[in-house]
Amino acid sequence: MTPSFSHWFERVRASLPTRESLAQHAWLKPVAGKVMHPQLWRMQHESVARGVAVGTFWAFVIPVGQFVAATAHCAWWRANIPVATAMTMVTNPLTIGFWLWLAYQIGAFFLGAPMLEPPRTGAEVLSWFAQYGWPTVLGMGIFATVGAAVGYVLVKVSWRLSVNTKRRRRLRTKS
Repeated sequence: MTPSFSHWFERVRASLPTRESLAQHAWLKPVAGKVMHPQLWRMQHESVARGVAVGTFWAFVIPVGQFVAATAHCAWWRANIPVATAMTMVTNPLTIGFWLWLAYQIGAFFLGAPMLEPPRTGAEVLSWFAQYGWPTVLGMGIFATVGAAVGYVLVKVSWRLSVNTKRRRRLRTKS
């Protein structure tokens, strides 16, 4: 018999650390007061929108360990930590190649750089990476800022639509 989705979800949830166990972790004890604040873990529309923005921004700014930077900035911006860390997975090891390629295409377009062919010899590799670097950095910066802004606005709009829909439904049932 195949386990149901709810069974799988409960097993994953049970294996995740609790806020209390994270607060007792040796590495987190120095910052536990800031990171464990209850507002950073609640699903409120403003903190969720900020979490999407922070997570999306850091997903594109640094390729490794972005969830650490996102968590630190969640404490600063009062953003939802679980949402921000989930959003950093937009650029995961399976998708980073695509994002880097797309970032280069966007950056090269804005810089007016020609499309480069792969190097033929080992000596050309460093210059090839240097030529790819600036367009890719520009493209990832564009993805970070535009993605954060669009994610924030989308959460705010969709949350508002959800509230309005529930309100209309409630008013219809009262009539």
